[in-house]
Amino acid sequence: MRLQPPAGGLPDHNRFRYRAITGRPTYEWPAGQRLAVYVGLNLEHFAFDEGLGAELAPATPQPDVLNYSWREYGNRVGAWRLMDLFGELGWPLTVLANTSLYEHCPEVMDAVRARRDEVVSHGYTNSVRQGDMDEDSERRLIANVTRTITQFEGQPPKGWLGPWISESRRTPDLLEEAGYAYLLDWCMDDQPIWFKTRNGGRILSVPYPQELNDIPAIIARKDAASQFADMIVDNFEEMLVQARRAPLVMGIALHPYVVGQPYRLRHLRRALQHINEKRDKIWIATAGAIAAHAAPFAL
Repeated sequence: MRLQPPAGGLPDHNRFRYRAITGRPTYEWPAGQRLAVYVGLNLEHFAFDEGLGAELAPATPQPDVLNYSWREYGNRVGAWRLMDLFGELGWPLTVLANTSLYEHCPEVMDAVRARRDEVVSHGYTNSVRQGDMDEDSERRLIANVTRTITQFEGQPPKGWLGPWISESRRTPDLLEEAGYAYLLDWCMDDQPIWFKTRNGGRILSVPYPQELNDIPAIIARKDAASQFADMIVDNFEEMLVQARRAPLVMGIALHPYVVGQPYRLRHLRRALQHINEKRDKIWIATAGAIAAHAAPFAL
């Protein structure tokens, strides 16, 4: 027996309708693979003495020197070690960048550019939530971030990840109207799907991981570095099996101030080397490449 909703039903986002993954059209990634893998490297900058930020230890009254300096370790040390690791592996990166990095540590973004990685908009700073803004302020944020990335990278960004995965009710509409092809905020699927936007438009949602994400795993759930690495390996092996039925996307979300710590980096290297040994069975790509390939097939 189906539960009957109250008159009018529950409040809904009205962006997409439910479709079980078992009943969708089948397609393949570029060389006939069924599993696409991408790494989202979050490069972030935080305000000193105010605003939001992940915490290694319980926050102290501002200035919270311990947590601020721990996060800054990612830009000064961790990002460089991670880019070295991905250089050794020969993997492209999807770099989710706060544009304040161009002011604060331009050398990091120079290195990203030299690697020819994809740069995805990640707001100006992770010290604020995008979803708290009114429409005009949010539109200005999107315009300013887009203009900055275009200026430095020579082309406009195609993808957006909100700082703190924060959206307002109108964020997908504003992104589509600003020319974005895809967003990464939603984690409800293993395939790219289309979101409806106002005025008859649409924008693609590419799966962004909240399980294979070092902040929820290591900072929130207190998983050990070895556990996080094992999660990556186990998720990869199971998705290889599941991808026999349908094309899937496996994202891995990393933050340099977390997994750039040496003892965590060693375990991350182990997990990524495991995936790399089966590279002929998968497509290692960027989120933008995944979006572009999936767009004609996605529902």
